Amino acid sequence: MEHAIELQNVHKSFGGFGIKDLSLQIKKGFVTGFIGANGAGKSTIIKMILNLLQPDAGEVRVFGMNYKESEKMIKERIGFVFNDDMLYGELTLLEMKKLIAACYRKWDDTLFHHYCDRFELPLRQNMKSFSDGMKMKAALAFALSHHADLLIMDEPTSSLDPIFRRELMELLRGVMLDEEKTIFLSTHIMSDLSSLADYITLIQEGEIVFSKALNEIEEEYAIVRGGAELLDKDTEQYFLSIRRSDNGFEALTADYQTVEKLFGSEAIIERASLEEIMYYSRGGKVDAAFN
Repeated sequence: MEHAIELQNVHKSFGGFGIKDLSLQIKKGFVTGFIGANGAGKSTIIKMILNLLQPDAGEVRVFGMNYKESEKMIKERIGFVFNDDMLYGELTLLEMKKLIAACYRKWDDTLFHHYCDRFELPLRQNMKSFSDGMKMKAALAFALSHHADLLIMDEPTSSLDPIFRRELMELLRGVMLDEEKTIFLSTHIMSDLSSLADYITLIQEGEIVFSKALNEIEEEYAIVRGGAELLDKDTEQYFLSIRRSDNGFEALTADYQTVEKLFGSEAIIERASLEEIMYYSRGGKVDAAFN
């Protein structure tokens, strides 16, 4: 089985937002970063992968299985961490553990206590007194303590301090030493992905812009800055987005080598960061003014 997650021609609509005919494959044994602006559809897709939402049409398969036939088998193999607080505040961490452990045949109590010690989490304290960072650490301890084959993480580092964020990245790298494990990680913190991800999937307004290996993105995408005289119908075809000003233009390309040959030293050409790719990709190909 090559893919841990597969979405085929998935449709989901509510209100003014919709995901239309979306297909996505997440490779087994790798870390895939899932990026996009707020409201782009990331959480909706993650909830469909977890069967918390059902698509209006299309198919979702996890480990090659569908939820209609194999929901319990699928969910036993998934560890998930949401940015939303999903813990019962009136319970202690030990009491919450008893509820969660009963759901997993491979629950490892020794491993759970290892993570609680590592994260410095109080076992007998009501979780309503936990800080946001402590709640996220508790969610991580639960997700990592039943030998999940797939970790699905929605903004896991947003409430963590920089020191623990770095520790988490090291921890996840350790998890991935087992080549059977897969991580699907949604985050706005691009530096986390740059140090961890193998693949990046960018979603914009409910549509996949690309799903590519990180090294391919680093090699292909660039920001180009130059004078307005460099733009014409022939050169503009190499840009995904163009922003003009009185002094010239800035543009995003996914064809670094061709643009470098085309403009040479007449333009400034720099490798694009993930943040820049997200910014310039908004709304597809644009021809806007900027200051």
